[in-house]
Formats: sequence, C-alpha cells, structure tokens
Amino acid sequence: MAGTFVIAQGGGPTAVINQTVVGATLEIRKRHPGARVLGSIHGVRGIRDGNYVDLSAIPEDRLRLIAGTPSAALGSTRDKPDAAYCEVILNGLKKADADAFIYIGGNDTSGTQQILTDAAGGSIAFVHAPKTIDNDLEENDHTPGFISAAEFVAGAFLSVDLDFRALPGIYVGIVMGRHAGFLTAAAAAWQLDPDSGPHLVYVPERAFSAKRFIDEVREKLDRHKRCIVAVSEGVSTADGKALVESLVPPEKLERDQHGNVKLSGSDLPAALERALAEGLPGKRARVDALGYMPRGYVGAISAVDAKEAFDAGAFAVAVAGEGGGSVAIQYDGSKTVLKKVPLKAVAGKTRHMPDDFMQPDANQLSEAGMTYLKRLVPEKYKVGKPFV
Repeated sequence: MAGTFVIAQGGGPTAVINQTVVGATLEIRKRHPGARVLGSIHGVRGIRDGNYVDLSAIPEDRLRLIAGTPSAALGSTRDKPDAAYCEVILNGLKKADADAFIYIGGNDTSGTQQILTDAAGGSIAFVHAPKTIDNDLEENDHTPGFISAAEFVAGAFLSVDLDFRALPGIYVGIVMGRHAGFLTAAAAAWQLDPDSGPHLVYVPERAFSAKRFIDEVREKLDRHKRCIVAVSEGVSTADGKALVESLVPPEKLERDQHGNVKLSGSDLPAALERALAEGLPGKRARVDALGYMPRGYVGAISAVDAKEAFDAGAFAVAVAGEGGGSVAIQYDGSKTVLKKVPLKAVAGKTRHMPDDFMQPDANQLSEAGMTYLKRLVPEKYKVGKPFV
C-alpha cells in the first residue's frame, strides 16, 4: 500500500497523543516511500471540510518535537458521527483518494471506524489507534494517555496529603472519569504508608451514598486527624443518578453539545463543600476539581506512555496493511505487547475497573488494584515521612 493515508485525532487531548500521529507518519515513510500522509484538522471535521495538513512535507526533526508536545497537534473534535455523517466522511476520504484512515481516540472514535468500515465495504482500510486517559477501552490492559495522567493524579494526592499533615482538615479531589474509576484509583498509587492519603476512593463502579460518605470521612478524620478523598466525577447514587445531578439544582447543571451533564463542572465542588459543612460542621474542608490538568500536563509525561503511544501509531500502519482493525495494548504477564483486534470488539464499548481492584467492604484500593497501578505508575519521587 503506497497511496494516501489520512490521520486524525478525536476526543480529549492527552500528554502523548501526538506521539501516535508521529509514530504512524514516520512508519508510513519507512514502509511506503512516496506515500502521501494527510493530517485531518479537528478530527473528522477536517475530512468533511477537506481541511488537511500535509504531514508528508514536515521535516522529521519538527515531527519529533511535536511528538513530545501535549495536546492534539492536529486539533480534535467531540463529534459523534451517525450513519449519515459517516457517509459524508466516506465521501471526503474518497475525494482525498485515501487508501487508509487512522483515527486516534477512545470509545466514540472506535465506533466511528466501525460504521465507516461497514459502509465502505473494504475500499479503504480503517484503523483505530487507542487513546484515553479514562483507560476504559476493551481488549486493552491500559491505554496511551492513562499513565501520564495517572502520574499527575498520584503526584497531586501525594502532595496534598503532605500539605494536610501540616494543617489538618478534609480535602476532596474530583478526578475525571465518567464511567471508569481507573484514573481516580491512581490517586493511591504513591501512598507512603497505610496512614497516608487518599484515605477514601470513590469510583463509578460503586454506588455513592452521601450519608455513608459523611460517616466515612468522619471516621477517617478521627483516626488520622485529616481525611484525603479521591472522588471520580462519574460516581452515581444507587438509583443510577450522577452525583452532580443529586447535589446540584437542575438550573445550574452544565451540559455538553450532546446533552450530557458536565460532571466536574456544574458547581460539583461547591455542592460537596456544602454537604461536608452540613454533615461535619466546624471542620476545615476543601474540594477541588482537578479538571483538565491531568490529561495533558507538560510536567507529567511518562516516558513509558510516550513510547507506547508512538509504537501504537507505528503498529497502526501495519494494521492498515492487513485491511484495518483496532490496535490494542495488552500485557502478557511480563511485558506489554501490541495486538490487532477486531473493531467490533472495541467499538462503542466501555471497560470498567475490575471490582476486585477495590476492597470488598471499604472505599479503598485492594492489593490487586495497587499491584496493577504500581506496575504502570511506579514510585517516581522519594519523600521523607513527616513528623506529624
């Protein structure tokens, strides 16, 4: 396959998604000299509008500099194409004489590639390359972007635990993750010892009770003189309602272009602070949403994450040569390996954090959960245990 390759980025930016673009581009140059490589601006919108950057013409030294830069260098999109929109995309790819389309992203991106594959009937190779800090793609042990984001979260909670040893109180950090708790669980990866925070971890896989939350915070506060809490933005109550919808008045809920409630926005930190003030009057409490910072923080780019993202891009080119599919990062018990899996095994599906990663009767990580996290996010900083 020489011809023309189109590459696009979808969904939220990460610290390493540009590695995947560059890994694919350089692999195409090696495997298919003379092939044209078009970077679609703002995801599939660029294909729709015929808006591309010619990656074939970019010098390798500039590409490698871009590879190490966070965010999405081609621009991204939150568009979730339906069948009609995919027909427009398919026509755009045909106008570009595309032989292969590599789309880097998460669940929605893989779903788009499945629709396009079904519509094209084999005339174009469609490849999904994984990317998501949520770490929630089926068939993957972990996904590019997760390790770097997890390092940020682990470092943030280590730091705030040290801070609150000096001036005790309650701290709640809200972490991204609509349906999967992996990133929130990463808050515990760098705990110094059992006395260290986070003392409580709340993930979407378990129902959230406001009453139990207050009771557990009170118990940890009595025991440790401080309580550090990691809460996933996607936690829900037993009736399936998102926590933010339970605590925030409807008129204050923020929604995205698809009508989904913005979980970390919508005044959730203020609502949790009010709940703590009412349930634990007189106690010093602070609630922060970590927001977008973990997903592309320039100071927390994991070398392992960067290499895996680059290699996933290069492997995507090989998958294109085999007719298409999805790239998966798997673990064979001793090392990470790249595999081609069917798009339908990933498309539109969500991988949840295994239940045994949490202790059966406590909102804390289990040994299995800590083992998984420490394999991916090993201790990075040596700090001394304070006297208090």
